[in-house]
Amino acid sequence: MKHPRLLPRRHLVRSANQRVRRSPAARLQRALQQGARLLCAACALCAGNAAFAQAYPVRPVRIIAPFAPGGSADTLGRIVAQKLGESLKQSFVIENRAGAGGLIGSELVAKAAPDGYTLVISGVASHVVALALAKPPPFDAMRDFTHIAMIGGPPIAVIVHPGVPARDLKGFAAWARAQGNPIPFGSPGVGTHGQLIAELMGKALGVELIHAPYKGASLAIADLIAGQIKLASITLNTAGPQLRAGKVRALGFTSRQRIEDYPDVPTFIELGYPQLVASTWFSLSGPAKLPDEIAVKLNAEVRKALVLPDVKERFRAEGIETADYDVPAFNHFVADESRRWSGIVRASGARAE
Repeated sequence: MKHPRLLPRRHLVRSANQRVRRSPAARLQRALQQGARLLCAACALCAGNAAFAQAYPVRPVRIIAPFAPGGSADTLGRIVAQKLGESLKQSFVIENRAGAGGLIGSELVAKAAPDGYTLVISGVASHVVALALAKPPPFDAMRDFTHIAMIGGPPIAVIVHPGVPARDLKGFAAWARAQGNPIPFGSPGVGTHGQLIAELMGKALGVELIHAPYKGASLAIADLIAGQIKLASITLNTAGPQLRAGKVRALGFTSRQRIEDYPDVPTFIELGYPQLVASTWFSLSGPAKLPDEIAVKLNAEVRKALVLPDVKERFRAEGIETADYDVPAFNHFVADESRRWSGIVRASGARAE
């Protein structure tokens, strides 16, 4: 045979095409080989991720509590951190980074590496209400976070000074209308659940209320006890000691069902106001793109911790309500809460302080 360079051009083209063309059986075999290689690579990746999640955590985990020490975010965060440390045999350390309604500490976590070693005690205050007030918001609650697990939170207690003659919500509405002036109500601050619930209640009752924001729930309840204001809307864990002492009286709770320690206090849903169902919930979240295996592992550990007898007793004493969500269900919950409360915040006319 002549050297290929000496063949006419048409023979070269035909020869090349013959080399490229393969029988259907050969093409199928090649495709199967490529598919097998891809499957092996995917299995190796999955095995690597599973091994990574199984080993996690291999060093201390930092959990940012974006509020001051002693508040609900800090308290609930420390309870969960302790239980995670016990079950996963690694330190989970709470670090307080307060400011801007929880936005400062939360933004730090939004920008952290998604490796499971920087988490945040998230919640309706920092990831819904404060965001709705911020102009512009520093992060997006859904896009910039992986929401891992619900922890829980207290309902709002709408309470009055003992000098108010009303014994129930209907009686309060009649008394408030008879005053001839707007009734001031205290809350822990602008844009808080306390403010929003009281304003929704006023509209539902056809009663004119005026907001008196305080720098925290403890200051609001102190003025209520002193008679400086006649109405306050604050979390049950703050109001509880004063309710038990008889220094204030509750008109209703925003819980879904009656609280065991306060069997005589009705829920607003019982009273015919389902729009007044709410919990000042807190949760555990991490940066966006947190590996699914880590999120699922932490979710399972938090849910196990919440049913431990000592945790349940601690939460009961604080009036904390919990919910059992897997990771997808909890992310749906956060998205629903964001849509609900963002609209209410805008309608309230509240502005960031």
